[in-house]
Amino acid sequence: MGKRSRLRKKEHQNNSKPGGRDNRDNGWGAGYADIIKENKLFEAYYQELGLVPEGEFDQFMAAMREPLPATIRITGYKSHAKEILHCLKNKYFKEIQEVEIDGQKIEAPQPLSWYPDELAWHTNMSRKILRKSPLLEKFHQFLVSETESGNISRQEAVSMIPPLLMKIEPHHKILDMCAAPGSKTAQLIEMLHSDMDVPFPEGFVIANDVDNKRCYLLVHQAKRLNSPCIMVVNHDASCIPRLQIDTEDGQKGTLFYDRILCDVPCSGDGTMRKNIDVWKKWTTSNSLHLHGLQIRIAVRGVEQLAVGGRMVYSTCSLNPIEDEAVIATLLEKSEGALELADASVDLPGLKWMPGVTKWKLMTKEGQWYKDWSEVPVNRHTQIRPTMFPPTDTEKLANMKLERCMRILPHHQNTGGFFVAVLVKKAPMPWNRRFPKVYTHVHARERGVGGNSVYSDSVLCSRPPPNKKMKRHGFKEDPFVFLTEDDPVFPPIESFYDLSPDFPKINVLTRTHEGKKRHLYMVSKELRNVMLNNSERMKVINTGVKVWSRNSDGEEFGCAFRLAQEGIYTLFPYIRSRMITVSVEDIKILLTQENPYLSKLEEDAHQQAKKMGMGSIVLKYRPDNSNPDGPQCPIELCGWRGKTSIRAFVPRNERFHYLRMLGVEVFRDKQGQGPREEEKEVKEEVKEGETENGNKDVSPKQELRGENRGDEHLKGDEREGGGENLTST
Repeated sequence: MGKRSRLRKKEHQNNSKPGGRDNRDNGWGAGYADIIKENKLFEAYYQELGLVPEGEFDQFMAAMREPLPATIRITGYKSHAKEILHCLKNKYFKEIQEVEIDGQKIEAPQPLSWYPDELAWHTNMSRKILRKSPLLEKFHQFLVSETESGNISRQEAVSMIPPLLMKIEPHHKILDMCAAPGSKTAQLIEMLHSDMDVPFPEGFVIANDVDNKRCYLLVHQAKRLNSPCIMVVNHDASCIPRLQIDTEDGQKGTLFYDRILCDVPCSGDGTMRKNIDVWKKWTTSNSLHLHGLQIRIAVRGVEQLAVGGRMVYSTCSLNPIEDEAVIATLLEKSEGALELADASVDLPGLKWMPGVTKWKLMTKEGQWYKDWSEVPVNRHTQIRPTMFPPTDTEKLANMKLERCMRILPHHQNTGGFFVAVLVKKAPMPWNRRFPKVYTHVHARERGVGGNSVYSDSVLCSRPPPNKKMKRHGFKEDPFVFLTEDDPVFPPIESFYDLSPDFPKINVLTRTHEGKKRHLYMVSKELRNVMLNNSERMKVINTGVKVWSRNSDGEEFGCAFRLAQEGIYTLFPYIRSRMITVSVEDIKILLTQENPYLSKLEEDAHQQAKKMGMGSIVLKYRPDNSNPDGPQCPIELCGWRGKTSIRAFVPRNERFHYLRMLGVEVFRDKQGQGPREEEKEVKEEVKEGETENGNKDVSPKQELRGENRGDEHLKGDEREGGGENLTST
């Protein structure tokens, strides 16, 4: 047995023990039974700081020891968000209220009072309880399936706050500096797409993370939302490149962001309810080590923020060294270019504590320091002046640090969190003085070199080096934009009768050579960024897939079939190959693999008979005379065969649409098939089936753009046959 295999076996044995990884509840209840939730240093530190209101410290500590409630958020930009909310409230939540376990009634999930439109909910149900009732297990399967489809996100409540405070509009250019795992990024994308009638919002989100592997987790989150306006990049946030763009007057200009989310790495002591191991690992040293990095990232952020723009700084730490100290440093060094915004009225219903103006510092040995002057010289490398409150009382008062917001766990049964909203009033002073290059020499001349907050960040302002940047992690396929006269377009334009305003220059592929397997689209603004910065930035993923090659389709007039993930982007430009279907038609198409054309209702049947073979769009529009049907438009990709028709939709999306139509979809624990409740479903979608056939593609292959499938449809010549999805 090799060393790697032995390690894997040992890890598996460890994880099978009580308290091992398999016994954790991942946010759905208590776990880590072997970890004692005690840390005397933590209690002494926060009791001395006085951040918790008088008389509430015992409640604060008791809440920290309780499991964190599970929270879900309905993705707000999808046109059927209201349908999902309706389904949750009128079906699952009502049924849960009737459930009794061990003689106790289950408390139904409750909406977060401060989240708009009842789109976020929390519950105290643990995994153990979910397993005790088939009804609750059905609710859990619903959550899992809808999460995979991108219609629901499981996200900690306090994590939802920063995007709401950014006041996103569809034209905003947004940078998420430390984005993984991506739940906040998903919120930002949703806000860009608040108007679903606009396929390409003017704005975009650039989501960055320093960890290459976590970038793929970020891609997975973002891809569920099928947006052409998201790009995932892999850089150190404290030195993220300054990007160039073509301006409207044809010149080259610097990209400044309208909104920046700066959710920095932190000690995470606000997450003790979820990350139980923080109890034994917590020490004041964590904050001291992170403080400098947090400032460098925040400085880099405000440098790239447009004048008039907003940057939200947040941590899941309660420690002023990581919170107010960083904000005070930014405000002091900005010389009036930044100011704290008053966000007190932006989230009515949210309980929070104002930022503090006095704090002190404690070492892990328990030694306290109130001021930089008290710090011995031998501690000067670990403890820096920026960790203390400003000594100038007038300057401190003008900072308005009380506008910062600290969320305490016992106030609304959440995690701990800190957030501050900064508005940029003018360019940063060092950018004004040295607009082109602000080098380390300049920093030395001004006496801010060495351990200064500028020292690492200003070096980033130099022009990029000529040599290619070093690439770490997976080697990404290239991103190649097609020209308007590319030979791939005429058959597509003709087959789908694309409108003249279809933006062909926004289409890209992932290969320089050979046949194009898949075509993707990005927004015009992201194209601008990509073409001007290919050597400056490391792009992990961008674009939404709109067409996939289907070699046999050439005989029908087009070698590319429509991809479901890109249908909302493409649909406004498609003027043919559309069949209007009813609720009953959709039920047939989503529950039978290759139904005959005659299975459709008369109207859809007649439309299909007049249409040639090949890729199609199945279009449903709400029927006002049928209030029980879905009250939102639905577009599905499909295939018109010789004698049959099929929907070309991924498994979890099929489940989603069936639920919207009132068809119960509930698999048994092994995922082998449906339960009794779904006898009405004639043929369940096979477990593991993907949009491209009965061939699973590994997540890493899917995320990297490899093996995305040269799957194609083959017409079956047998009478009464249909189309089988096969792989080459």
